[in-house]
Amino acid sequence: MLYHPERISVPLITPAFRSRISRRMVCSAAALAALTSSFLAPQVHAQGFFDSMAQSRISKQTVRLNTEYPAGTIIVSFGDRRLYRIEEGGQATSYPITAPAKYANWEGTLPVTMKRVNPSWRPTPSMIRKNPKLPSYVPGGHPQNPLGVRALYLGDTLYRIHGTDAPWTIGEAVSAGCIRMYNEDVKDLYSRTKIGAKVIVTRKKFQPERVAAR
Repeated sequence: MLYHPERISVPLITPAFRSRISRRMVCSAAALAALTSSFLAPQVHAQGFFDSMAQSRISKQTVRLNTEYPAGTIIVSFGDRRLYRIEEGGQATSYPITAPAKYANWEGTLPVTMKRVNPSWRPTPSMIRKNPKLPSYVPGGHPQNPLGVRALYLGDTLYRIHGTDAPWTIGEAVSAGCIRMYNEDVKDLYSRTKIGAKVIVTRKKFQPERVAAR
């Protein structure tokens, strides 16, 4: 049984799109997928706008982060809403994430136990009970796949670090436990993360200093 975080209503950017979607609350990624036929075109335009806006606001950065952990360790800070991959020399690569909503917050240390390119997605029984119209399966690589283009599975839990089909949620605290990233960021992290890598999930705030670009 696959797990998938709940979603909140989608921010809007045009009057036409606003009037259409204001009549419907998009409460989960699965619900968003179910509305593909009605909203695919405006969603594509909205995604481009929010990608540009959010990337300039909370884009991937190199920061100073002195820890006792070796290079390759991943620290997920729900307080900062950032994921830090520890690098050599007291630095880290910092990525923006979507953190869990308050009710779904958790902490712990888990290894990466599995990696998947273009993971498929299935709704849980509880999701189907809430919305019988949900698709029973979304194949990997589909533009409406809630897991995006890559997934890192944590321990023997249903928690994952994964991409997203809703980039406008990056920087918010709205998931039900998983850690969402921009698809381009999760591809970068995926390529540099080995099975067995330690992932430390915490509410602690680090707010490290950004390393100036040269």
